Amino acid sequence: MPELVFFSGTMDCGKSTLALQIEHNRSARGLQGMIYTRNDRAGEGKLSSRLGLVTESVEAGEGFDFYAHVVGHLSAGGRADYVIADEAQFLAPEQVDQLARIVDDLELDVFAFGITTDFRTKLFPGSQRLVELADRIEVLQVEALCWCGARATHNARTVGGQMVVEGAQVVVGDVNQPEAAVGYEVLCRRHHRRRLTSAAARAATLSPDVLPVDPEPANGRANGVSAPV
Repeated sequence: MPELVFFSGTMDCGKSTLALQIEHNRSARGLQGMIYTRNDRAGEGKLSSRLGLVTESVEAGEGFDFYAHVVGHLSAGGRADYVIADEAQFLAPEQVDQLARIVDDLELDVFAFGITTDFRTKLFPGSQRLVELADRIEVLQVEALCWCGARATHNARTVGGQMVVEGAQVVVGDVNQPEAAVGYEVLCRRHHRRRLTSAAARAATLSPDVLPVDPEPANGRANGVSAPV
């Protein structure tokens, strides 16, 4: 049976790479897919990964109708065996409904790839709708890592190198680009809560995990214990 599958994870966990791998594997078996994306780092009409792989795609902008586009393609004599939708977090809920309709009415597999939550830890509307409608949700097994080495679970936005928690939900940027006006970094929950990016950690004079210790007073006593003489 055809399925609507949502592959989710943080930034930098290989979503677009997996989308390209699925396209490669299926096209190598003679199948033909329709590829869509939105706001890809490589520009309009591109699906790219940070490994340098890229392929042509259809830009699914605001107001784009997935169902009508696939039906129009098939009605014109085209072929479609499956659909890939990357950067699905940017889709409107009604566009996700259109993807589900492609599965149910046209009986095509739809593979959607996206980030679950934004830089404020709030669900993207497109991702929320995918969670509600998907036949299957797959969390990417390639774990992105926080600067501390823990599993990264949250996406942080930086402006001028400083983490921010306010602003428009969608601002295009990429991870690990400290020179960019707007950048992103993946963090574990603890360091996202503390707004402690890798740059902030490097600049700190003390580890954020070390409890403060009162300095030794001039009388030679520290924390109630006599100093040796």
